[in-house]
Amino acid sequence: MGTCDREELRELSAAVLAVTARRSVREVLQTILTSARRLLDARYAALGVPDENGSFAEFLADGLTDEQWKAIGPVPRQHGLLGLMLRDPNPVRLSDIREHPQFDWWPAAHPVLTDFVGMPITDGDEILGELFLANKNTPGGFSAEDEELLRLLAGHAAIAIVNARLYERSRELSIVAERNRIARELHDAVTQKLFSLRLTADAAAALVDRDPARAVVEINNVRRLAADVSDELRAVVVGLLPVDLSGDGLDAALRKQAELLNRVHEAEVAFVGCPVPKLTSARREALYRIAQEALHNALRHAQPAHVEIDLSAGDGLVVLLVRDDGVGFDAARSEQAARKLGLSSMRERARSVGGRLTVTSTPGVGTVVRVEVATGG
Repeated sequence: MGTCDREELRELSAAVLAVTARRSVREVLQTILTSARRLLDARYAALGVPDENGSFAEFLADGLTDEQWKAIGPVPRQHGLLGLMLRDPNPVRLSDIREHPQFDWWPAAHPVLTDFVGMPITDGDEILGELFLANKNTPGGFSAEDEELLRLLAGHAAIAIVNARLYERSRELSIVAERNRIARELHDAVTQKLFSLRLTADAAAALVDRDPARAVVEINNVRRLAADVSDELRAVVVGLLPVDLSGDGLDAALRKQAELLNRVHEAEVAFVGCPVPKLTSARREALYRIAQEALHNALRHAQPAHVEIDLSAGDGLVVLLVRDDGVGFDAARSEQAARKLGLSSMRERARSVGGRLTVTSTPGVGTVVRVEVATGG
């Protein structure tokens, strides 16, 4: 195998591996695009993923300087040959793009393109985007072999786009599930307070004529209950908002969760942690979800008076503790309790990000869930 062949193999491997790495879809597509331009020895390359408004949700270019890209102007519309490749699943290979009947125009600052190869990015019958290259550096234009290699890279681009869609769909479903969970937890508390509010108001109305002093007491109770209901309804709104762990930070998100649950449950729920060093998004998400599950378990099953969330860092680790002073259980013997509390799924979530989860519980004393993950990337 020659040096050029080995370099080509490395470029192709980088493009393929980028699809499975934990990177943004834009980074993956840029890697594929750059690899395509180098592998096919082209001067220019571009990749577009359309939106629903006749433009492109993503449009990446390779081979242009930042100054050239700015001078060209806004992202192109879905017209001419670009529009055709979003409707026709067949590749386009030309010795001169300007000779194609669908060729339209390009901005004044756009480089002059001649030989051209374009490949729709497809998933089954759906066209997800398009990948095209222009101006082969070596004489003779793009070959059939170039076209086949571009088809392979377009296939990997399709995997990246589909994975991104699946991730976004999963994220949306997680948000919906979280909203439903919070709504269920709040429903009973709010309903109970509204019922108490109505009974207290009825009692106040009955006492107005025969015992005005007691009526005043009941009216004050109505005022207090109304304020509680208002707070809890406000908590509903706060709790149903998606959590931005990267923007708020893990400590702020856990503090909000503690404040929300403290308003809803009889047990005192408190956050005593602090900001922690940078974590990957996957580790932040894992710690947050484990904390939610541990809090849910404590409040639903342990009958605690106090629940505490503690977040700390040191020696290259971030440590999350969720403590309660509830009924506890025999962690060593009670497999049924472990299944009921979802401890195996919590451990698996911690393990998936290289962390470790331990549970210490004593009947009549309480439970401590401890998770530790490494800091940094």
